[in-house]
Amino acid sequence: MAIEVGTQAPEFELKDNHGRTVKLSDFRGEKNVVLLFYPFAFTGVCTGELCALRDELPQFENDDTQLLAVSNDSIHTLRVFAEQEGLEYPLLSDFWPHGETSRAYGVFDEDKGCAVRGTFIIDKDGVVRWTVVNGLPDARDLNDYVKALGSL
Repeated sequence: MAIEVGTQAPEFELKDNHGRTVKLSDFRGEKNVVLLFYPFAFTGVCTGELCALRDELPQFENDDTQLLAVSNDSIHTLRVFAEQEGLEYPLLSDFWPHGETSRAYGVFDEDKGCAVRGTFIIDKDGVVRWTVVNGLPDARDLNDYVKALGSL
């Protein structure tokens, strides 16, 4: 079950598609975080969602907000995916220990071995302020993210 609004977001430390370490605490006191979990790179719905974020990036990555997208793919897969799709925001690898961060947020599907579509908006104090979790085939609505960020 996904973590609930009003709870402290679980800390994580993951490698991005360039091999850099990214921690949630890096943004504490500085930026709100849109933490987006998606099943797999190079799949139809995931590519569509991540490219839609790319096309609206100033709303999700600016002085007040940082977008972080997490999958269970390796950093090498994520690097090629980001280059192919022109994704300039961090793609974080929850590859090993496999799904540890996805599990901490309650969005890991044990049967499929990947994260479901979970999004968490985390404020500058590290508290989850909004969340949505969709099944594997169901894309999320970016307009919902914009509304949630506007309420912070």
